[in-house]
Amino acid sequence: MKFENTYSGLGEQFFKRVLPQKAIKPKLLLWNTVLANSLLIDDNLQNNHHLIAQYFSGNELPDGAESIALAYSGHQFGHFNPQLGDGRAHLLGEIRDNKNVRCDIQLKGSGQTPFSRRGDGKCALAPALREYIMSEAMFALGVPTSRCLAVVSTGETIHRGLAKAGAVVTRVAASHIRVGTFQYFAARDDKASLKALLDYSIERHIPEIKSREINNLESQGANFAEEQRILLFLEHTIDKQITLIVEWLRVGFIHGVMNTDNTAISGETIDFGPCAMMGSYHEKAVFSSIDEYGRYAFGSQGKIAQWNMARLADCLLPLITECQIEPCDESLSIEDKKQAQQQLALEKLEKIIHQYSSKFEVAYYAMYANKLGMSQIYSAHKVLIDSLLEIMQTKRLDYTQTFYRLTQSLKDKIIADELKAELGDWYSTWLSVIEKTNYNDQDNNIEAALAIMSKNNPVVIPRNHHVEQILSRCEDALANSSTQLSANGSIDSIVAEFLTVLRSPYCELDATKNYQDAPADGDRYYQTFCGT
Repeated sequence: MKFENTYSGLGEQFFKRVLPQKAIKPKLLLWNTVLANSLLIDDNLQNNHHLIAQYFSGNELPDGAESIALAYSGHQFGHFNPQLGDGRAHLLGEIRDNKNVRCDIQLKGSGQTPFSRRGDGKCALAPALREYIMSEAMFALGVPTSRCLAVVSTGETIHRGLAKAGAVVTRVAASHIRVGTFQYFAARDDKASLKALLDYSIERHIPEIKSREINNLESQGANFAEEQRILLFLEHTIDKQITLIVEWLRVGFIHGVMNTDNTAISGETIDFGPCAMMGSYHEKAVFSSIDEYGRYAFGSQGKIAQWNMARLADCLLPLITECQIEPCDESLSIEDKKQAQQQLALEKLEKIIHQYSSKFEVAYYAMYANKLGMSQIYSAHKVLIDSLLEIMQTKRLDYTQTFYRLTQSLKDKIIADELKAELGDWYSTWLSVIEKTNYNDQDNNIEAALAIMSKNNPVVIPRNHHVEQILSRCEDALANSSTQLSANGSIDSIVAEFLTVLRSPYCELDATKNYQDAPADGDRYYQTFCGT
C-alpha cells in the first residue's frame, strides 16, 4: 500500500494526531478482495491475514500511514455543536486506486481520540458488519457511497447496554470532508483555514472548476474569478447532493441521521448507523430510534439536503464577502460598506441555494420516470407518478416489490392482471403512456420500457429483517467461538450468500428468492440505533 497524507498537510488545526488503541486479539473476519484489488493492494499482503488483522485493527500502522482524528462541527437534528470530530475513528491516509483517484483509508471503532466526548471510541461487531453489508449493497445498486475494506474483531468485550464483541471496520471514501468540517472553521472565524479547506476540496473533488471554468474569468479580475470559483464549488456540491438523495429515494434508502457532520461534500453516502430500507411505502417512514420527530424521514431527505447545503453556504459567506468590490458611495461608513458587501455576497449564495428546489424536482421526476419506463417527463407524467405513490401509501404496498412487479408485468400476463386489480385505472393509464412514448424510434415500446425499468428497479435490496438476521447469526457465531470460528460458522460463510445476492441486485440468482420477501409485520416495530 502506497500511502499519501495530503489532508494532514493542511495543518495541525484540521486534526489531532493520535494512535489507535491496541486490540487484544485481532482477527480478520471480512476482507473485500474486489475493493482491495481496485486499490492495488499487493497480493502478498492480501494473503497475509495476520498482518491484515494487525493493520486494520490499528495495532500496527502500514508504512507511510499517519494516524489522525479529524476535526469538525455539525448540526445534529438542527442543533449546532461546534466541537464534534472523530470520536472513534482514525484516518490512516490516502491510497490511489486503479483509476488514479485518491481514496481515504479510515479505521472506525479503533479507540478514543481527543474528540471522543466521554465515549469509549469502540465499535461493536454488528454495526461494523452493518456498514460493510449496507455499503456493498448500495455500491451494487449504483448509489454513490463509501465502502468497507475489512472487518476485524478485536477480541475484547464492549458494553452497549449488553456485552458485545468489539470490532474495527475499515472505511474507504472519496474523502471525509464534511459540511461540518467547513462549519468547524467558520464557527471559529478562521478564514485562513476555511480558504485552505476550500482550495483543497476543489483540488481533490472538483478540479474542473480550476482547469475549465475559471481560466476564462481571470481576465475580469482576481476577485471576480475567486468569487465565481466559490460559487461554482457550492453549485457543484449541491448537484452532487441532489444526485445522491435521488438515488437514495430510487432504492428506498433512509439514512436516518442526515446531520451536517454526516454530509460528505464528495456526495457519497457516509455513516450507516441508523440507516434502513423502506418496505411498505410511506413518505414519512422513519426507523431511526434517535429521530423522534421524523426530521430525516424518507420523503424529507431532499429538503434536509437543501438545508444542509444552506449551512455550507453560511460557511462560504465570509470568503465571498471578501471578494466584493467596495460600494462607490463615499458617504457610507466603513461598517455600512462591510454590511453592503456582505448583503451582496449573501444574495449571490442564496440565489444558488434557491435553485436547489427546481433542480431537485427535475431529478426526482426523471428518476421515477425511469422506474416507470418513461423516457420523457411531462406534466401528465408527474401526475401519474404522484398518483402511484399515493396509491402505494394508501394501500401500504411494498416499495421494491411494486416497482419490480410493474417491471415484470410487461412480460408476464399473470402479474399484469394482478396489478390491474390492485392499482385500478392507474395501471391502464400507465400502459397507454408507454405505448405513446417516443423511445428514439425503437420498434417495440414495451421492450424499450422494460429495458429502462430493469436498470432502475432492483429485484432485491438489503431488507431490514434479513440484515438483522445475518447480524444476529454473526454475533452468535463469534460469541460461541472460543479460539477460532468453525469453517461452517465463520462470519465470512454466514454473510457470503447474502452478499453475493446483494452484489447482483438487478438480476435474479438462484439464491435471490431467499431475500426478496417483505417482513411479516411490515417493519412496524423496527428500529435502528447509532453504533455508539
